[in-house]
Amino acid sequence: MNPGFYIILIAQFLSALADNALLFAAIALLKEVSAPDWHTPLLQEFFVISYIVLAPFVGPFADALPKGRVMFISNAIKLGGCAAMWAGLPPLYAYGVVGIGAAAYSPAKYGILTEYLPHHQLVKANSWMEGTTVAAIILGAILGGMMASRDSHLALEVIAGLYLLAALFNLRIPHVPIDHRMPKRNPLYALHDFWHSFAALWRDPLGRVSLAVTTLFWGAGATMRLVVIAWAALALNMGLDKATQLTAMVALGIAFGSVYAARAVKLQESVKVLPAGIAMGFLVAAMTLVHDWRIAAFLLFVIGVLSGYFVVPLNALLQHRGHILIGAGHSIAVQNFNENLGILLMIGIYAMMVKAELSIHWIVILFGAFVSLVMSAIYKSYRPSPKHPV
Repeated sequence: MNPGFYIILIAQFLSALADNALLFAAIALLKEVSAPDWHTPLLQEFFVISYIVLAPFVGPFADALPKGRVMFISNAIKLGGCAAMWAGLPPLYAYGVVGIGAAAYSPAKYGILTEYLPHHQLVKANSWMEGTTVAAIILGAILGGMMASRDSHLALEVIAGLYLLAALFNLRIPHVPIDHRMPKRNPLYALHDFWHSFAALWRDPLGRVSLAVTTLFWGAGATMRLVVIAWAALALNMGLDKATQLTAMVALGIAFGSVYAARAVKLQESVKVLPAGIAMGFLVAAMTLVHDWRIAAFLLFVIGVLSGYFVVPLNALLQHRGHILIGAGHSIAVQNFNENLGILLMIGIYAMMVKAELSIHWIVILFGAFVSLVMSAIYKSYRPSPKHPV
């Protein structure tokens, strides 16, 4: 890999580390003010709404400027949201500001891979990117949970320092030629351009299956993190600091699954990993049978391995098809729109279940069954065709 790629990885690691630590610091702040339990999933709702509302604009923004500069501006917005939370802005609103920065950051983070690297290195690059992100999720969950349980404001100060450090690395990211610059800056044209990109990806057979899977994965993953925290409190009698360490086992498994996928799955064979997603849903439902933290940790690790194994190749396939059809930044913006719409809907349904006081065991069973059924439907609907080569 080119040395510049590792600068991108470091910048991504620091920014993702701060994002994940901030989530648990915000959860701790909600508990400090005795907010209702259903406010916890609302944090993610406030975060992802920016991905959906700003989707038509962040893609062209990412394609119109050097990706490193876009990432720098985005991290500055995240830093502002973190500072606002420290200054006393309610966590829901402050985390929403951070979501604006994250929405602008993502098209640049993934888009630069397709512009900076040859397509035959994309699965490997995505494996590194996902592995780095997963490491940040693990450490961010542990760091955020431990610090926030002791002093939430000190946690916010450390997190602000991470955002600042990430921004400094963003300035060192290599410049690449600007690709697919939008010819007009009119907001109405941006909406039209986004709709064209959205339709182009969904019409493409390989784009459709990879987009459907990644949408399900991120919606399920974001919900899973909150479900595990609630389930661990009831079934394993764990507090927030211990439950965040349990969620880290999923992230660790994703890292292992990502590495294996990078070695075992070629870009042209990406769709063959779909059965792993079906099996993952069954294992999620099996959590209701577990009452020992060691078995729970192992089960969550295996769930993570299956997740990493099937999402990394399909993510690379989606980026490759998107880069060919509509440009890297536009493609990632469409991907973010769909994935975060999935997160918004799945976490919204989870929040309503919590508000309705549905048993966490039933929530886990329904969640696992939903994942398996949707993955089965996607697998059954896909029909490989020689007319649509990778």
